[in-house]
Amino acid sequence: MQAFPFTEQFKNLFHLAVQMTESAGAEGVIVLLDGPADWTRLKTMAGPAKVIVAADTADILAGAKDVGLHTVHLDMSESPIYERLTQSVLEAVADDLLSPGSSVVVLYSGFDADDVDSMSVINLDEHLNRLTGHDLRQLETRVPLDTLKIVVDLAVEIGREGREGKPVGTLFVVGDSRKVLACSRPVGFDPVRGYHRKDRNLSDSRVREGIKEIAQMDGAIVVSADGVVEAACRYLDCSAADVTLSKGLGARHWAAAAISRATNAVSVTVSQSNGTVRIFHNGEVVLRIEPSLRRPMVWRAFEHEPPATEPKPKPKDEG
Repeated sequence: MQAFPFTEQFKNLFHLAVQMTESAGAEGVIVLLDGPADWTRLKTMAGPAKVIVAADTADILAGAKDVGLHTVHLDMSESPIYERLTQSVLEAVADDLLSPGSSVVVLYSGFDADDVDSMSVINLDEHLNRLTGHDLRQLETRVPLDTLKIVVDLAVEIGREGREGKPVGTLFVVGDSRKVLACSRPVGFDPVRGYHRKDRNLSDSRVREGIKEIAQMDGAIVVSADGVVEAACRYLDCSAADVTLSKGLGARHWAAAAISRATNAVSVTVSQSNGTVRIFHNGEVVLRIEPSLRRPMVWRAFEHEPPATEPKPKPKDEG
């Protein structure tokens, strides 16, 4: 694996980014790299500034923590740069490396894939679209944080994107999957039945995309504690007699509350009407992500003038 070169361009950009943490009040610098670097040298260049190194493999990040740098493992080598940047910021917040209301300077390869040549400043309070790790740790006693985070992020994407231009409502039940399956029955055809476990694991981006397609089908999606989709299109057969919810919540939310009380599972719902994501624990809504918190990130783009274009002539009225 080729080591990342400390070119004059990178050194100048990095020094400027460190200066901007003071002038712009940013909490730190995120550097997105495609190869290992001289971590000691990078830490020396940073001085007291907080530096977070993001990369797609653990091999690239090896040794960075040993010298006092923070790391974010992306595993998104095939994704566009915008998505990798977005995920690096979100992972840093989820890992409590950045505060949700702070700003951060990011360095990345915007034009030349072999060199860090671009810099942006992101205000997280304006563009953050996920819950923080601190929020999700409230539920870690029932479901591992990593699994819950994957499901919540997936639910947020479904609520924001929908499918084929239409809003989608869905329900995930995470953890205690044996008891959940015992308390439910199939609605009809199960699209995940017969697949190997590794082909049903939500840690794989291809599996998550597949789940987005079946999220619009009736019934709940059951996910094990280790992130494997055990079944889909399940009718939850639990009594909601002891459940109390706010007015306006439909059958999907009542079923989510009931199954979270009858088992040790955590339920995650996406409202079809407005995309709101709710997390149920022990029969109650414990966390909620409103649509206003899930706006796409808007980067402070490069300062350049777009090429001039000739205005299109208006069509003549046809008499």
